[in-house]
Amino acid sequence: MIELSKQIELAEMAERELYTAVVSDALDQLGVRHQAMREYLRPVHPGCVMAGWARTVTCSDIYHIPEDPYGLEIEAIDSLQPGEICVVGTQKSTRNAPWGELLSTASKARGAVVDGLVRDIRKIEEISFPVFAAGIKPVDSMGRGIVTGYNVPVECGEVIVNPGDFVFGDHDGIIVIPAALVEEVLGIAADKVRRENHSRAELQNGAYLRDVFAKYGVL
Repeated sequence: MIELSKQIELAEMAERELYTAVVSDALDQLGVRHQAMREYLRPVHPGCVMAGWARTVTCSDIYHIPEDPYGLEIEAIDSLQPGEICVVGTQKSTRNAPWGELLSTASKARGAVVDGLVRDIRKIEEISFPVFAAGIKPVDSMGRGIVTGYNVPVECGEVIVNPGDFVFGDHDGIIVIPAALVEEVLGIAADKVRRENHSRAELQNGAYLRDVFAKYGVL
């Protein structure tokens, strides 16, 4: 297990220096090819970039108001730690918006991805909290959906996410790195970014693409 300070350092490095496309390429290089969440999960406001370690939450639709509609949800949010991304699997529900401003404000996480709907977008943007979701709807979860568990494997964007996996999102989408591969994948991605930077500089100075590709091996 990577210690917390190292986790936060890696997350900050990814947000500052990397992007999801190059991380996806690094996973491809290792033969791990199905780690990009579906394209319908989009940032809910401009400038959403997030990287961190998955803390998972799972929800289900309901059709009644239970005695304690928010109990497990509150417990799950209070369990979030610095350096974590909240990954919410809703089974693609469109009945309610289980994430909003108050959860964003209460959360200690670096961001959230919800395979479903969210609300309070203007307030979320005001606090610059990165959220990715399938859509926006103003309705509350009470009587429509309920948290059934957390810190368990969930499906989000058609990728299975385990607690402790590394989640990285930017405007191109969201990538999930299995926990055991995080440092290797980020290292490969950082090396490719360096080679891309050299390639870009030479292309801007008039070099031919075939010559630059032969030299650096990146497109």
